Amino acid sequence: MLRLTDIKLPLEHQDADLTQAVLNKLGCKEEQLKQVSVFKRGFDARNKFDIQLIYTLDVEVDDHESLLVQFEHDPHVRISPYTRYQFVGQAPQTLTERPVVIGFGPCGLFAGLLLAQMGFKPIILERGKEVRERTKDTFGFWRKKPLNTESNVQFGEGGAGTFSDGKLYSQVKDRKHYGRKVLTEFVEAGAPDEIMYVSKPHIGTFKLVAMVERMRAQIIALGGEIRFSTRVDDVHIENGQLTGLSLSTGERLDSRHVVLAVGHSARDTFKMLYDRNVYIEAKPFSVGFRIEHEQSMIDECRFGPNAGHPILGAADYKLVHHCKSGRTVYSFCMCPGGTVVAAASEEGRVVTNGMSQYSRHERNANSAIVVGIEPEKDFPGHPLAGIDLQRQLEEQAYALGGSNYDAPAQLIGDFLAGISSSTLGDVKPSYTPGIKLTDLSNVLPDYAIRAIREAIPAFDKQIKGFAKPDGLLTGVETRTSSPISIKRGADYQSVNVNGLYPAGEGAGYAGGILSAGIDGIKVAEAVALSMLGNYKPDID
Repeated sequence: MLRLTDIKLPLEHQDADLTQAVLNKLGCKEEQLKQVSVFKRGFDARNKFDIQLIYTLDVEVDDHESLLVQFEHDPHVRISPYTRYQFVGQAPQTLTERPVVIGFGPCGLFAGLLLAQMGFKPIILERGKEVRERTKDTFGFWRKKPLNTESNVQFGEGGAGTFSDGKLYSQVKDRKHYGRKVLTEFVEAGAPDEIMYVSKPHIGTFKLVAMVERMRAQIIALGGEIRFSTRVDDVHIENGQLTGLSLSTGERLDSRHVVLAVGHSARDTFKMLYDRNVYIEAKPFSVGFRIEHEQSMIDECRFGPNAGHPILGAADYKLVHHCKSGRTVYSFCMCPGGTVVAAASEEGRVVTNGMSQYSRHERNANSAIVVGIEPEKDFPGHPLAGIDLQRQLEEQAYALGGSNYDAPAQLIGDFLAGISSSTLGDVKPSYTPGIKLTDLSNVLPDYAIRAIREAIPAFDKQIKGFAKPDGLLTGVETRTSSPISIKRGADYQSVNVNGLYPAGEGAGYAGGILSAGIDGIKVAEAVALSMLGNYKPDID
């Protein structure tokens, strides 16, 4: 089978045009063509008046060997790679030890699923609740009910990805096609088939809830065990070897193979690990605000007369500005047709995030506009200093919002002018519990405020209306990524604690649902091979 890339067709083309494009490309006759399937479909909207669809196709054709010779110098005609997932091993029936997975977000979910599929019957520990109960707690908090610090946007079955846009694309290197395994499992759990071929797939919150439940059921059916409302309070280490865990239930759980997939907000766990001398480094992360505009404005700017086309959907954007100060400001976790959500996980602290449904049909577009910060420059002196900075900013946002989990907000025009906001314009806030108009320069450090004030007008040159005066900024966004990195070696184990496998976003090895799932698969393979006694490091 041949893989054809960069096949371009107009937005409004017919199915037959795709076949004809293949025939034109290969110069073969129609009777030679056996099958054409779409591997990937994206679009080029640089000219919004002439948007092109871009296809990657898998083509079954007679005598493909001769065609490969004919096109050997054409990078757009190659043999189709083998993308079906192959397990690295299978647990013997006599195996008595059970691996443990801490955390049941995307990384822990796939680590647990893969271990279960290989017969290792993992025990999965999740400090939060199962997804339906977690949803009740989260939506309750948004309706001004008390915050549950163990069941919220950050903690619980499905992890932070459950209350998000459900994006399933990443820039990670994936030479073994682990991403296809992630997408395949999602489709089998109920995700739309299109996630297998669209260039920027997404699922949305409500679909994710049911999918996570189905994947949990599969793990249990394969012999796995999932314990909700169970936090790991301590680790036991003997001569550099992890031997077990102390749980919030009062139980000790013995295991010499533990996957640590706790996500970027498990601050108490990070401190516990540091206190137990697990090697941790501070790492860069970003802070900023959520910015909201009318989705219709973004659609018009990106797609022009093609705005609203069903193939294109709600338009997104990706923006980067390099400031005169040397800082970088960029858009993060853009949610077309979504809402800004309350993402706090600790009392007395306000955190924002973005979420959307699969339809992306809400009035506003939102994304984070964040400034990159670095340990050496902005929070030196301690591996956990980034956590202290996050908490400080979240506490400032809580106080400025009225100390009731309302979020501080400001119109873009007022923010750029350096004056406090008092009334809303055309852009209505989507954040619940609610907002309090104020001066956001009191939330972030001066260097971050200056950088964002420089970046927004620059972004307006790329998206006309981005700096419109009645657009809305809501603070504060601090959970862009983990503020720490729990270092691991080529065998995926902690550099100084054997048997501990740091994984996913919380350990600094992923950023988003897809990359977290991929890392969960990698770590599950390492655990399986170690338990089988034949691990050989495979450096990406």
